[in-house]
Amino acid sequence: MLLHLFEWLSGYFSVFNVFQYSTFRTILAVLTALGICMLMGPRMIRMLTNLKMGQPIRDDGPETHLAKAGTPTMGGALILLGISVATLCWADLTNHYVWVALFVTIGSGVIGGYDDFLKLKEKSSKGLASRWKYLGLSLVAFIAVTYLYIAAKGPTETTLYFPVIKEWFVDLGWVFIPWSYLVIVGTSNAVNLTDGLDGLAIMPTILVAAALGVFVLASGNTEFSGYLGIPYVAGVGEILIFCGAIFGAGLGFLWFNTYPAQVFMGDVGALSLGAALGVIAVMVRQELVLFIMGGVFVMEAVSVILQVGSFKLRGKRIFRMAPIHHHFELKGWAEPKVIVRFWIITIILVLVGLATLKVR
Repeated sequence: MLLHLFEWLSGYFSVFNVFQYSTFRTILAVLTALGICMLMGPRMIRMLTNLKMGQPIRDDGPETHLAKAGTPTMGGALILLGISVATLCWADLTNHYVWVALFVTIGSGVIGGYDDFLKLKEKSSKGLASRWKYLGLSLVAFIAVTYLYIAAKGPTETTLYFPVIKEWFVDLGWVFIPWSYLVIVGTSNAVNLTDGLDGLAIMPTILVAAALGVFVLASGNTEFSGYLGIPYVAGVGEILIFCGAIFGAGLGFLWFNTYPAQVFMGDVGALSLGAALGVIAVMVRQELVLFIMGGVFVMEAVSVILQVGSFKLRGKRIFRMAPIHHHFELKGWAEPKVIVRFWIITIILVLVGLATLKVR
């Protein structure tokens, strides 16, 4: 939106040429999203509190969580606002990747928001039935990946690349659609499962979004991608602004979500942020690197799968409680200790993921 205005002004004043650089506009997107969340955060918290939009707490969860009952939820709407406004202001709106990213993020957020609304309305932690939630997320993801497949300009945009070994790659062809769909929906649900402690999900999201931004910058540039041996995807560099918006909005939300949280993001935030990370990874063809950097999300999701599978097959549980962050709580770890240690793990995994850029 503002980009096109400044492009017009650059014809009269050369100082506006700086807005042609995606890196400069990414900085502006970070600051815009951060500013929106910091300014609107207190107002939204007051509004949610006045509307009695308090988070229902699981009866079978750790006893320490019972004190959190009534903490405002649906704060993820603030994140969506920051991301959307910052992206629309500073990204090139003629770029189809930008619109796909916004569609997936907002679409998943709407589904999550409806789930949150039902939880509050029914004063229950159940909300929208799993099958309907999954159907909604599936529809959003399927539309997005089908469009990306149709719009692909060459096999590079539908090939699965393996980290470290650049000679390993698989041209997925039409399998790109189900594969990418699983990445987006799987990441969305994994982030949602991680969102169980104050700040636990948002910081890894911020870190992974920033790291994916590095891949976006490299993949959207012919010289960088050629030097690093990663696929060049024409036009994807504009998604760097979207990554910056996630980073800024995430930091702004963390200000209010850090322990003890003043507000929870709810499914409206968790589902949308997970889907956003998934679609970015699909666009830059770095799905496997996403699984590395988002290892905490993967660990949380796998712990639930193992717990449910073990109980159904053997009648026994593997963990004291799933997702796994609750297991450590029940072992006696204080909530802040669990949170910070999971953050540290994410930092390590993100660095490992970034290292694959050069180790090829």
